[in-house]
Amino acid sequence: MGPALALAAILMAAGMPAAEPGVTTIELLALKGFDPVSYFLKEGPRAGAARFELSWGGRVWRFASGADRAAFQGNPEVYAPRLGGFDAAGILDGRLVDADPLVFAVIDERLYLFRDAGRRARFLADPELVRQAEAAWPGLQDQLDVPFSDAPR
Repeated sequence: MGPALALAAILMAAGMPAAEPGVTTIELLALKGFDPVSYFLKEGPRAGAARFELSWGGRVWRFASGADRAAFQGNPEVYAPRLGGFDAAGILDGRLVDADPLVFAVIDERLYLFRDAGRRARFLADPELVRQAEAAWPGLQDQLDVPFSDAPR
């Protein structure tokens, strides 16, 4: 058995998916390393630490504590940003626009990200925009380079 097959056997025995030999899987760091659970806490967003990481939805998520990681792991759809973490206003325009993880709003107990404060203010002033962005999101997912497997919708 070659080294690649031996590694694949070890990973499978540990319950971890094995990549094909010669294929490198790269998972992006979600929220630029901010702890998604912390957005829902009084203190607001906090930086996560590499020692409190987990992979979900094709991304690596970092947390400020083991407790936050456990909360996310138990219900990631509650804590992960909606609309794939893209700017909600961009979704309304039919585009996938990168968002700033420090420009956010928790609307109807869900996390939304924005590119800038003006876009966030627009959504906070008109709650109907959230429903419109949510309705538009499924039609934009085919524009993703790497489709989300179990990531937030």
